[in-house]
Amino acid sequence: MKQTVVVGMSGGVDSSVTALLLKEQGYEVVGLFMNNWDEKVNSQCTAEADYEDVKRVCGIIGMPYYTVNFQKEYMDRVFTDFLEEYKKGRTPNPDVLCNREIKFGPFLDFAKKIGADYIATGHYSGILHTPEYSYLLKALDQTKDQTYFLNQLNQAQLKNVLFPLQNIMKTEVRKIALTHKLSTATKKDSTGICFIGERNFKNFLRGYIPAVPGEICTMQGKIIGEHSGLMFYTLGQRRGLNIGGVKGEQEGRWFVVKKDLQNNILYVSKGDESILYGAGAVSYKFNWIPCPPIDTEFECTAKFRYRQTEQDVKVKILDNRIEVVAKQPQRAITEGQWVVLYQGDKCIGGGIIEERL
Repeated sequence: MKQTVVVGMSGGVDSSVTALLLKEQGYEVVGLFMNNWDEKVNSQCTAEADYEDVKRVCGIIGMPYYTVNFQKEYMDRVFTDFLEEYKKGRTPNPDVLCNREIKFGPFLDFAKKIGADYIATGHYSGILHTPEYSYLLKALDQTKDQTYFLNQLNQAQLKNVLFPLQNIMKTEVRKIALTHKLSTATKKDSTGICFIGERNFKNFLRGYIPAVPGEICTMQGKIIGEHSGLMFYTLGQRRGLNIGGVKGEQEGRWFVVKKDLQNNILYVSKGDESILYGAGAVSYKFNWIPCPPIDTEFECTAKFRYRQTEQDVKVKILDNRIEVVAKQPQRAITEGQWVVLYQGDKCIGGGIIEERL
């Protein structure tokens, strides 16, 4: 009897090829399209067009498909947290929560209800199942590796997961889709946050959080401009500050060094960037994969943001927090982002950055 796999179908080439490969491997494959955002709220959302692509691909492969509405779950578990983080002046990454709370939450529950043996997604990640644990592994295509975004998954969520793209390069995925004449073969990869689409991020955020303009100051307290709302800026940012030449200041580009929420002041500097560098990060709630380590101090590598090469670090597990101390100073460690740890090919967990050391 064939085993059943429910594949999260996004309407993109990665999930399309994932479904195709599993079908070729002999699984009974079922597609599931998740509608997580109300198009009435954001007319730029591409859910309707994506669903049409899902139907076409499933037709070519010869597999049944469902669509489920997770809009309430997404609003309650992901988007509300996203807004709260911005209100605190932090820079959140909702894709991590979306994976934990939706793609490996209600999606997994749905698969269980219809009696599926496994779930699968088009993530560029690896998985190793042993009798005792499931290990999250880096993908072969390091330029596409998405383990950073999966750092919050627990053992129950990973237990029956398949990642068919773990040993395939993105270029090969495109070739497979073209060979099988999948309608998504040349479709552009989605970028950014799914519920924003192609619209202007500032305008989108203004619809949910009041933008309160305020002063832009140097670290010496000199007022040199006006910001459009602290929520629109992040540590180390250079673009979009709209600061012209300032009399008495050296040449060079300004960059954000601090946000004072209490007084609604954005602090900037130029020239020496040492003020941006920190020794590491502090996290209070850490998700270990597959389980907490025995040693309370150990060395490994880490990413303090997604688009970063792994950094050599020393980890200290204390009573109420985890300290990740880098061997080299790190630029613009940002509260609200995630620090993710690696040991060789294994992703061993991650936590939200609460403080910069």
